[in-house]
Amino acid sequence: MHRKNVHVARSQEVQDAIVVGSGISGGFAAKELTEGGLNVLLLERGRDLKHGSGYITEHLDIWEFPARNSKGSRRHRERYAIQSRTYAFGEHTEHFFIDDSENPYVEADPFTWIRADVVGGRSLLWARQCYRWSAMDFEANARDGTGIDWPIRYEDIAPWYDHVERFAGITGQPEGLAQCPDGVFLPPMALNWGEERVREAIATHFDDRLLTIGRAAVLTQPHNGRAACHYCESCYRGCSAGAYFSSQSATLPAAFATGRLTLQPESIVHSVIYDEEEGKATGVRYIDRTTGAVREAYARVIFLCASALGTTQIMLNSQSSRFPQGLANDSGVLGHYLMDHHMEVGARGELPGGEDRYFQGIRPNGIYIPRFRNLPGATQRSDYLRGFGYQGGATRSSWDRPVSGFGASLKSTLRRPGPWVMGLEGFGEALPRYDNYVTLDESTKDAWGMPVLRIHYRWGENVLAMREDMKQSAAEMLDAAGATNIETYDNYTGEGLGAEPGLAIHEMGTARMGRDPKTSILNAHNQCHAIPNVFVTDGACMTSSACQNPSITYMALTARAANYAIEELKRMNL
Repeated sequence: MHRKNVHVARSQEVQDAIVVGSGISGGFAAKELTEGGLNVLLLERGRDLKHGSGYITEHLDIWEFPARNSKGSRRHRERYAIQSRTYAFGEHTEHFFIDDSENPYVEADPFTWIRADVVGGRSLLWARQCYRWSAMDFEANARDGTGIDWPIRYEDIAPWYDHVERFAGITGQPEGLAQCPDGVFLPPMALNWGEERVREAIATHFDDRLLTIGRAAVLTQPHNGRAACHYCESCYRGCSAGAYFSSQSATLPAAFATGRLTLQPESIVHSVIYDEEEGKATGVRYIDRTTGAVREAYARVIFLCASALGTTQIMLNSQSSRFPQGLANDSGVLGHYLMDHHMEVGARGELPGGEDRYFQGIRPNGIYIPRFRNLPGATQRSDYLRGFGYQGGATRSSWDRPVSGFGASLKSTLRRPGPWVMGLEGFGEALPRYDNYVTLDESTKDAWGMPVLRIHYRWGENVLAMREDMKQSAAEMLDAAGATNIETYDNYTGEGLGAEPGLAIHEMGTARMGRDPKTSILNAHNQCHAIPNVFVTDGACMTSSACQNPSITYMALTARAANYAIEELKRMNL
């Protein structure tokens, strides 16, 4: 994009809206905007991927992959050095992920940036966990004086959680906890023997803790034309049944059904076009991935939903005399206050008994222990702020576990499952910090000549203190359940890779919401303070991180912002 005399192909048509990115947020933006009567152009950098027919590895057996579904081949090392760090990567999914060799970034500090490169984005690869944020989460910054106050409260977003849950289909068990609000649930999946045992032990020994089945965007009954899950363990390969919520299975079909959606894959957005005379954005500039041609598309309103870092990269690259430091960046905080959840810490142990019990199928969901530390009105820790929850589950090891013996005794051993093992892994909140940030690195370009991101991120002392509690609290709950051979773990090394930021794939912040334009980028409706017809509704908008998986909050914020934008267009305010 820094080439001289580049010919720019300009569209003659002005859309009602342009949405950038087709993942969790972009898919919902396309659905809400088209259902609200707008003609929408959806730009996606990745290649097209059809629901069902595009899931080319969905039901392949492991022996049908050349390297038995490994991720250590030379090709993986050369093209997917970053992407292969994640649990969801392997031969079965590599065609969904971005090519690192074409799309580098600079790790000023170790940071794993996981990116998809197909229509639907990471909605094809997420773990589907859906937990509402609570009133205390939206009040946390104001309560303890960290960061800036959210410009919204739980009451503002609660109706939109309802809206999203009714459409998507979220399975879960109501528990009546203020810190983990109940939602609109389909019937929950069942806990297995080991999990029931730990649930009962926690209820007996702890008056502040509770184990429940995970709340997940996987159907337990037919819903909105999508089939129920049949527990085949092909989730990350694509789900042709539609039981697994994704843009392909749910939001994009709904948007296409209106007749008002134009999907344009292989369109790499470079920047937002800002008209200084009009004081608003008029469109976006993008690169045609197949030809390298530079094109422009125009619209009355623009929704940036390219992922937290993807959106911020576009905004930083959208420079003008009005915004020399990036689009809408009057406050100077664009790129700052990057957050992610910290994980890979907890405990595991064996549960004696249950030799005659097993589980059926491969349940695409685990357990959840909601936050119990530093709740309002409860005892506050002196060593750290905020809190954490646990995910995990119980299972029995199968024939692939280490065994010894020969002949008949070996065969007999392999026929019997191993002992029940329960694992609890913590997911903790990270505080918003100015010195966790991204900038453009002009010295490094991607395959299309655009400057890449340089990422600076380190865990703070608050995180490190919390991790010790996360480890010990997991062990004490397993001990209360009668577990043996309990082992605690913390994979954070402080040097290089190992529970590094980014690994949770919950990156948030960098274009945060706030009440004051001097300290934030967006207002209470995800609208740029300085440019009212540009909305940011992906993870970039987040003002704090809580400890819950954030995707359903992105969806709710997106639906809320889209409906606000529709009304503002009707009033001729945009």
